[in-house]
Amino acid sequence: MDAVVKYIDGLLEKSTPDAPVWNIEKIKQGLKSKWNYIDGCMIKAVLQMYDLTKEEKYLKFADDFIDYRVFEDGTIDGYSIGEKNIDNVNAGKTLFELYDLTGKEKYKKAADLVYSQIEIMPRCQNEARSFWHKDIYPNQVWLDGLYMGLPFYLEYETRYNDRKNYSDIFGQFKFVIENMRNPINGLYFHAMDTSREAFWCDKVTGLSQHSWLRAIGWYTMALIDTLDQVDNKDHKYDAECKMLEDAFKDLVDSMLKYQDESGMWYQVVNYGGMDKNYLETSGSSIMAYALLKAVRLGYLSDDYAQYAKKAIDGICERYLKTKEDGSLSLGGICLVAGLGGNGRRPGTYDYYMSEPIVEDDAKGVGPFLLAYTELLRYENK
Repeated sequence: MDAVVKYIDGLLEKSTPDAPVWNIEKIKQGLKSKWNYIDGCMIKAVLQMYDLTKEEKYLKFADDFIDYRVFEDGTIDGYSIGEKNIDNVNAGKTLFELYDLTGKEKYKKAADLVYSQIEIMPRCQNEARSFWHKDIYPNQVWLDGLYMGLPFYLEYETRYNDRKNYSDIFGQFKFVIENMRNPINGLYFHAMDTSREAFWCDKVTGLSQHSWLRAIGWYTMALIDTLDQVDNKDHKYDAECKMLEDAFKDLVDSMLKYQDESGMWYQVVNYGGMDKNYLETSGSSIMAYALLKAVRLGYLSDDYAQYAKKAIDGICERYLKTKEDGSLSLGGICLVAGLGGNGRRPGTYDYYMSEPIVEDDAKGVGPFLLAYTELLRYENK
């Protein structure tokens, strides 16, 4: 486990706000990093390292990184609410913690700005009025988006809005539970077009074709992180919390049936062993984090921890490698996957196999670090 700390510290030492070494998408594009969900994943994990170890270097790095982006009036460099991209909400989660830790008023102002995007997000015409994933993806609900947007939305409501929109949040979860779960295997489809118009969706159900590991992972995190943050001291939301808890437990039990003997999960979850399918790091890390966090919070019994530890061991054995210069790298990370857009991504099995597999991208490193911090909490309890 000392190797993990060495690996993370090495990444931080080589990173700046403009050029974090873990944002492989920006590096490949030759662009500076801006406000984005990828950096948000990593900084959230760094803050968890600080929370666990109380080592000031982790707080200093996270504060310096976000402080660089956030101006005194709360505006954020490289962020436009008018883009109406739910992914951009994710990095806002770091603002709550940094405001608590530093007292910098600009972080509260920035959280208000991110919340103002929630208020203008376009919505589907379904009963839940679900957020579109992005303005450029009309009427589409992606599992990824529930993680990117709803935990921030709920935490803001809890802290600053007297829980007024809790029903909106729970309603969006309810729609996904009732419409995107595969009743045959308990897994969830990556996305749904509620208008049934996108070329990639089933014209009857509106669903995409496959269960992509990282999307299921994001959704699993959304469930457990929301349960962690919800304020239900007055038992007003007992039924809603039970809904999320039941959905979480059902999904975990369904996913465990597909856990490989290595401890990891496959890129397309239920097609393990099929040609080109591979054991993927980011989604496996997310599942390990979610399992351990749920054990810590009491939503799962202690015996579930063994599956998380097996996943972490499998990731380390298969993909955490020492390079020739002595530094470490984490491989097996799917760079990106989506549906539609400029690339006309069809959501076929071959499509999910075609996306680049990279090293050291924060979509894998962030969840891996989150899983590691939860493992340390478990072992030190």
